[in-house]
Amino acid sequence: MAELLHIDPERLKGRHVSRAVEGLRRGGVLIYPTDTIYGLGCDITAKGAIDRIRLIKGREVKKPMSIICSGLTDISRYARVSNFAHRVLKRCLPGPYTFVLPAAKVTPRILQSKQKTVGIRVPDHPVPMALVNELGNPIVTTSANRSGWDVLTDPLELESELGHQVDMIMECGQLPVLPSSVISLVGDEVEILREGEGDLSLFREQS
Repeated sequence: MAELLHIDPERLKGRHVSRAVEGLRRGGVLIYPTDTIYGLGCDITAKGAIDRIRLIKGREVKKPMSIICSGLTDISRYARVSNFAHRVLKRCLPGPYTFVLPAAKVTPRILQSKQKTVGIRVPDHPVPMALVNELGNPIVTTSANRSGWDVLTDPLELESELGHQVDMIMECGQLPVLPSSVISLVGDEVEILREGEGDLSLFREQS
């Protein structure tokens, strides 16, 4: 059964972050809060853990997962960021958005779409940001639920449904049910691929 960590994002303890990062470095899979819903993730370099997440979710290989980066510099390593995209990202991040961009060569193929794009997040939440900063790598992220099932936002449900398949759950109470909005910036054109959390009016003006 997963180790359960009750955390307060406003008073996040370094020892909790370090314990989670140690697990990530060992190839572990964890559940953690974001500024939208709970995420299911691992170190971007841990292929075995990525495969575990696909099995946990029952997710098709052809359906890629996103990554959480520490900021614009980190994003530029894993995606090709045009001047147009840079302006949009700088204005909107951190925030409840997943931006789809052309993937850089360093991005693992398993995380790229057939069009060689990658989804990237920089959540406005201290927990995932502390994880990627201490880890030194992006973390893979996808919603903490089985594919096709309802989003799980209650920690008790997360522990009951997924606790036996992950290594750690960092929980801070119930979260909202809406996932991030997904915005494509490929070809310097704005396209709203999924409506979720966040103000979409600016993107509609540009799309």
